[in-house]
Amino acid sequence: MFSLDKSDNKDGDSMIEVHLYGKLRRFAEDPDPTSDTIVQAEAVPGDTIGRILKRIGISLEEVGSNVFLNGEYSGLNRPVKPGDRLGVFPDDMQLLYKWYFHKREAGDERADSC
Repeated sequence: MFSLDKSDNKDGDSMIEVHLYGKLRRFAEDPDPTSDTIVQAEAVPGDTIGRILKRIGISLEEVGSNVFLNGEYSGLNRPVKPGDRLGVFPDDMQLLYKWYFHKREAGDERADSC
């Protein structure tokens, strides 16, 4: 289980929120399905989604392609920065979104046309 001593970073300026779902809830401090299962992780320069997940202790094989960065379907090599929010679903919770949304990868930071 991953835990973070919040006294290490009192202002949270370098933190990101990692929201865990399904069987990945076990990596949160309180894995109860009725509670928010959010892990605070420090984002350091050069971090990617995959690096953050590995640091928490989540095997990338358990994640599959079920990752959202700030609400956008994203690849594991996409960079993260402080203040970002990750939503991570396990491989056994495959969703239909991948047929309808463009997966954002590292370097794919184009402006949305909407």
